Amino acid sequence: MAEAKRMGDTPDVRARWGAFAWTEANAKQAKIVVARYPEGRQHSAIIPLLDLAQRQVGAETETQGWLPIPVIEYVAAYLTMPYIRAYEVATFYTMFNLAPVGRFHVQVCGTTPCMLRGSDDVLDACYAKGLKKGHTTPDGLFTLTEVECLGACANAPMVQINDDNYEDLTFDSMTAVLDALGRGETPRPGPQVDRQTSCPEGGPTTLPEMVGKNHDYRGEWA
Repeated sequence: MAEAKRMGDTPDVRARWGAFAWTEANAKQAKIVVARYPEGRQHSAIIPLLDLAQRQVGAETETQGWLPIPVIEYVAAYLTMPYIRAYEVATFYTMFNLAPVGRFHVQVCGTTPCMLRGSDDVLDACYAKGLKKGHTTPDGLFTLTEVECLGACANAPMVQINDDNYEDLTFDSMTAVLDALGRGETPRPGPQVDRQTSCPEGGPTTLPEMVGKNHDYRGEWA
C-alpha cells in the first residue's frame, strides 16, 4: 500500500490557508458539535471538527478536501487544545487527507476479503483509466489510494469514493463508475449487482414474504 502523502508547512500553504476561518454556516455547525460534549470535554469534538474543516477546504477547492497545517492549527485553537494533539488525530485516521486530493478520492480496499474477491481487477480498472496509487490525475478528477478494510467485506470487492461505497465490483462495473463520475453523473452507490445492501443476490431465499410487510408465519409453522 502506498504511504499517505503529507504536505509540509510551506510558505505557499501558509499563504493560502493561514487565514482559514469557519464560514458562517460552519461556525454555527461547530458550535452545535462542541455543545454535544460535557463541560471540560470539548477536546472530544476534534474528529468531527477536523472533518468539518476538511469539507470546507473541499468546498473551496472543489475536491474531496484536505487538512493543511494552518487549518489543523485553527481547529486546535478553536478547541483550546495543543496543536500536536490535533495533529496526532489528523495523522492517525485515514479519513483525513494531509495533502491535496482530487474531486473524487478513490479508496480501493486491498485487504484479504476484497483481494480474494477481485480487488486486483478493481485496481486494474483504475489503472486503465490512468489512475496511479498515491497520485492525482492531471485533470484533477481522481486520486487513487489503496486502503485497509473499509468494513463491507460481505460485498467485496469494494471502494469508497468520497462519502459513498461501491460494492460487488468487477473490472467492467468499476470502469462504469469511473466513467459516470468523469461525465459529471452520480452513479448509484452500494452493490453493483442485483441485491439490496448485503442480502443474497436476486433477493432473500428464506422468509421471502417479509420483504414487503411483516408477515406472520406462526400459523404455517404450527
